[in-house]
Amino acid sequence: MKPALRFASTLASLVCLLLFCCGALLAQQRSGDLKIFFVDVEGGQSTLFVTPAGHSLLIDTGWPGNGGRDADRIAAAAKRAGIARIDYVLLTHYHVDHTGGVPQLVDRIPVGTFIDHGPLRETGDKPTVDAYDGYQKVLATGKYQHILAKPGDMLPIPDLTAEVLTADGNFIDKPLPGAGDANPYCRESETRLADQTENARSVGTLITWGKLRILDLGDLTWDKEMDMMCPNDRIGHVDILIVSHHGWYQSSSPALVDAITPRVAIMDNGGTKGGSKPTVETIRKIPGLEAEWQLHYSEEAGPGNPPEKFIANLHGPDMGYGLEVVASRNGSYRVINARTGTATGYAAR
Repeated sequence: MKPALRFASTLASLVCLLLFCCGALLAQQRSGDLKIFFVDVEGGQSTLFVTPAGHSLLIDTGWPGNGGRDADRIAAAAKRAGIARIDYVLLTHYHVDHTGGVPQLVDRIPVGTFIDHGPLRETGDKPTVDAYDGYQKVLATGKYQHILAKPGDMLPIPDLTAEVLTADGNFIDKPLPGAGDANPYCRESETRLADQTENARSVGTLITWGKLRILDLGDLTWDKEMDMMCPNDRIGHVDILIVSHHGWYQSSSPALVDAITPRVAIMDNGGTKGGSKPTVETIRKIPGLEAEWQLHYSEEAGPGNPPEKFIANLHGPDMGYGLEVVASRNGSYRVINARTGTATGYAAR
């Protein structure tokens, strides 16, 4: 073959290969999986959602201090997900284990937009005030967009449906589609005094990916759960429950957790923070629950902890292991334990 013809043939082959690769990439983006990283921030919260097209939402930033430990772990999760920036950071509330890591996070990875519930009103707690002030200084730089979340809002995250259910002590006034039935579990939930802290003002969201529904209510408290879920269920069934308040006893009323019938519950607890024995027992009794996963072995729960395969960090020194969910639009998903590298699958239903 003449050199000119050989060159033309080679060039044509390269163009075809390039077109094939681009087509394959676009197909992967259209039909690929949602990835959710449950970052171990030692009893705080930080959950990163990344779509196949690379759009991202981070819920909470963990603690400050510790040499930037939590920000480093979030940045490492983003790198594993193949993203170089976080599009949206939603702060459920201003307690230090949720908002304290903001200044360190923005030093490590670019952020586009912050989402919150509005002004701080719990002004008597210094760590909370310090976390809020640190966040306000970041916003004051003018480098970031800002969204004030209100119940009923749809967050503008491409490829992901995220509806705000609770914010600043308020909640949606109408049931979501498919919900609205009388809630029989209200009778099993004791009445508790109204919480006066930032927890009750948590921004709670329902995140939908195809047929999969994921609920994250931050640290929403027992009293607010019952206000929203009684006498009628406003949420309906979910597939994955991110257990409120790290599994502490101040949240997770039967009126909420039993009514929404999650298939899987994932708890952002630490070894000595969260994972309260009564809450672990309540979660375990949810009708139809297939598995309860924890970021840490709970010292308080003791023998009540789930089997080791469902725990990222076992009893003993912290190793910083997280959990990852890989979800398909058809509603199937698998949970990966970073400690063991093994995955447990859950078929669509």
